[in-house]
Amino acid sequence: MKQNLLTIVIGAVLVIIFALLLFVFQVRQSEIAVVTTFGKPVQNITEPGAYFKWPWPIQNVYKFDKRIQNFEDKFSQTLTADNNNLIVTIFTGWEISDAKEFYPKFLGSVPAAQRALESMMRNAKNAVIASHNLSDFVNSDPQQLKFDAIEGEIKAEVQAELSTNNYGIQLDFLAFKKIELPESVSATVFSRMTAERQQIISSLQFAGDAESNNIASAADRLAAGVVNNALADATRIRGEGEAAAAQVLPVFQQNPELANYLLRIDALKQSLNQRSTLIFDERTPPFDLFQNLPKNSPTN
Repeated sequence: MKQNLLTIVIGAVLVIIFALLLFVFQVRQSEIAVVTTFGKPVQNITEPGAYFKWPWPIQNVYKFDKRIQNFEDKFSQTLTADNNNLIVTIFTGWEISDAKEFYPKFLGSVPAAQRALESMMRNAKNAVIASHNLSDFVNSDPQQLKFDAIEGEIKAEVQAELSTNNYGIQLDFLAFKKIELPESVSATVFSRMTAERQQIISSLQFAGDAESNNIASAADRLAAGVVNNALADATRIRGEGEAAAAQVLPVFQQNPELANYLLRIDALKQSLNQRSTLIFDERTPPFDLFQNLPKNSPTN
């Protein structure tokens, strides 16, 4: 009796396991899935967890990696708007955003999706680069480079085509990996960059010379003003001195010796207006006043 009960329990467990395998499937955190009924996509599953399905051949489940997948296109030459060749390669990161749309377009094949995406990227790259001049890619002035804008244009064109055709793919990023110039173009570009640099140098030199001339002119005007003011002050002081001399001259003419004596006394006072020690020649005016002084007279 116990053996029959054990057999029944084991059989029931096996039936449950078999039923779960037939009717339940699991989607992991890194996966996205689509459920098909008789080959037609009917359910798109983006969240992880356990889900119910009818057994084969009624329903099938196809799972895909929903993480970002990277790839780059082939190195190829592209013409710019001004007919210069560029050798460009770009790389992108993409993910499956809608497995229900993705599965019928590519039959669940990621390599097939990448081949289609590479073709779209190549066409978009050629179209966008053809609308820009070489100076947007190679320029002596970093402010004139337009890498970010061009990458955005290519990404927008590819994403628009993906959305229009309902491929169930989303671009996460797109950028240039490498840009090179053919040898035939390099010499021309370098010559043009040299000419642009020389033009910048000439412009800066011209601006510097103009500023130098402005500064020199301002300095000359300032110096001329200072000199003119000094000459005016000198003329005014000379005139005032001459006027004062004209007033005292008649008095000095009446007694020249007294006038000379008073001038020397005044000069001597100016020399001794502070406490100081003087070393002088008694023969030099106004110190000649100290000659022939009485021996007992103080000299300081």
